[in-house]
Amino acid sequence: MRNPYDVLVKPIVTEKTSALMAENKYTFRVDKAANKIEIKHAVESIFKVDVTDVKTMNMPGKLKRQGKTSGMTSEWKKAIVTLKDGQRLPLFDE
Repeated sequence: MRNPYDVLVKPIVTEKTSALMAENKYTFRVDKAANKIEIKHAVESIFKVDVTDVKTMNMPGKLKRQGKTSGMTSEWKKAIVTLKDGQRLPLFDE
């Protein structure tokens, strides 16, 4: 099994994900090759919480231009992790 710190790349904190935190859902950028089971074990081992559900989505790269030069941003994977009722991640507490 892989190192949990290699599976979770970074948390995603935006207005939309902050609204999901009220529903015990936390959003992370994860490794492109990670599956739902690896993501669940990584969150449980790093934060010592119980994960009830993991939803993943592959985010496509976007076209970016700088002057007449254009390129693409890289594709990445996003995971929305739902925790057991009454549990919170200390990373996101205000």
